[in-house]
Amino acid sequence: MNNNFWKGKRVLVTGHTGFKGGWLCLWLQKMGAHVTGYALNPPTKPSLFDIAAVGESMESVIGNVCDFSLVSKCITDCEPEIIIHLAAQSLVRASYANPVETYSTNVMGTVNLLEAVRENGKAKVLLVVTSDKCYENKEWNWGYRENDSLGGYDPYSNSKACAELVTSAYRNSYFKALEHILAIATARAGNVIGGGDWAEDRLVSDCIRALLAGDKIIVRSPQAIRPWQHVLEPLSGYLCLSEKMYEDSKGFSESWNFGPDDKDAREVSWLVERICSEWGEGTKYEIDTKEKPHEANYLKLDCSKAIRRLNWHPRWNLEKAIDATIKWTKAYRDGLNMREICMKQIDEYMAIKS
Repeated sequence: MNNNFWKGKRVLVTGHTGFKGGWLCLWLQKMGAHVTGYALNPPTKPSLFDIAAVGESMESVIGNVCDFSLVSKCITDCEPEIIIHLAAQSLVRASYANPVETYSTNVMGTVNLLEAVRENGKAKVLLVVTSDKCYENKEWNWGYRENDSLGGYDPYSNSKACAELVTSAYRNSYFKALEHILAIATARAGNVIGGGDWAEDRLVSDCIRALLAGDKIIVRSPQAIRPWQHVLEPLSGYLCLSEKMYEDSKGFSESWNFGPDDKDAREVSWLVERICSEWGEGTKYEIDTKEKPHEANYLKLDCSKAIRRLNWHPRWNLEKAIDATIKWTKAYRDGLNMREICMKQIDEYMAIKS
């Protein structure tokens, strides 16, 4: 990734008030990009957006991706060269409770963005971020590749598969001709951890809330295996891919996986025990035995394409990811300047050669 590439680039990030969007906007600001964000108000309190003063050095537009006219106006006004679409309803359990909202946001929100770019945009790059859960999960022991079948058991996962199909249809129908300069790709990642994630029903954020409150951690599915990675890992992939797409409008317009090394696909119980050990102070956890909605037991990505063609590699192993998350959380507890803490962790990540 070439940090100088981003200096002065006009970048639109949807979902900038969320966890991944907040970290991405801070990183882009650090590299000198002119950043505009489009999203609803922060979805949680506290929020990374507020704690780390994410909006301090960028334009922030508050709006719903389901509002086509406002999405279109934002793109017309800021004239982004690069758009990274993160705005989404991102929780599996919430999708069971609110399926219509989930499909409206994740599918029609993506349609609205694509249509606004088609009508008004002068962008050169559009990256639509979906999820590792967009695949038809067969509980394989090997990773899913970009050409494996899409599916999704629950409304969230299925809506992300739909977003993939919508993006592909727009790319083939409107942007495939040689005269079009727009490059469109999708990126699939999941199970990210890091400081500032306060969403409910996510394992690490649930752990953090319990730790800060001095409560016992409750674990739903201790034997489930997930490909855990620090939030900066997939973000580095999105940035690297966006650079490549900017330079070659056709050669990288496809789907891409960004996941951790195989050894960092760990059981939930291992992760929680590691968090407890890092936090200290006699932290304990217990198993939740109540009935739970369906969630995949095992899901892993094959990232060989990104490694080979983008020269992208994970930089932090899971132990380091947990360490960075706990250090961030203790700094927050102690009242430190969290924007500075975020920037220091980005510097530390960037200093490691992939």
